[in-house]
Amino acid sequence: MYTTRSKWTAFVTIVLVTIAVITCAGTWFLVAQPAPARLTTSDESSLVEAFRKVEVASVSDAIEQLAGKRMYMSHRMTPIFTTKFAGIARTVQLKKDEGNNDPAALTGMLAAIDDGAANSVYVMAVEDGADIAGMGGLMGTAMAARGYSGAIIDGGVRDVAYLRKIGFPVYATGIVPSTSVHHYRFAGGQIPIQCDGVTVNPGDIVVADSDGVVVVPRDRAVEALALAEQMDFKEHSMYPVIEKFKSIQEAVKQFGRL
Repeated sequence: MYTTRSKWTAFVTIVLVTIAVITCAGTWFLVAQPAPARLTTSDESSLVEAFRKVEVASVSDAIEQLAGKRMYMSHRMTPIFTTKFAGIARTVQLKKDEGNNDPAALTGMLAAIDDGAANSVYVMAVEDGADIAGMGGLMGTAMAARGYSGAIIDGGVRDVAYLRKIGFPVYATGIVPSTSVHHYRFAGGQIPIQCDGVTVNPGDIVVADSDGVVVVPRDRAVEALALAEQMDFKEHSMYPVIEKFKSIQEAVKQFGRL
């Protein structure tokens, strides 16, 4: 025969157990379900921040799947130190003009930096520029001061020790001590350019990490982000499955991702 106290104790126990079960079930649901895709991301800074959290390889796969073409730069485009960033493309084109003595030949290149805002990525194409430094420490300092995410140079970079010291990330096709002064002329800014074989338009999203550099056309950015997030979730969920079953085939069968 239950006393009033024992009945109350039993009731409290049932309530606590029920709450625990619901909490565990809710936690399992949150862990087991992929993060909901962002269907709309109108705020540019939020979009950039979201791209910083996904793997560049997933972004590459996502945009190739959506656009039907590769949007990643080649193995030649390498970082001066290990980094990860995302930002909005700000494009610059330099053309050869050997022996010019025009003091204003590169003014537009510098103005393009000073006109940029935080979260910009300086994307420069240097015509036949493998052995010409498209930027160095002074330009990198200006970009860092303005809050740029980084720089991508289809050409060389110099003052690498200083750029590493201030922690400004640069991808380039090589490290060289040369200068563009008297050899090149500013040929346009905020225009479509070809950077290491990839078309880059002003306003495109540029993402970079240890795997390389990918360009996401601005009009496909939201859907590319959503798909990349899904790919990331699947891949990260596969690691423990592979370790558990000691089989990559089992993980691929479960998640359909490779």
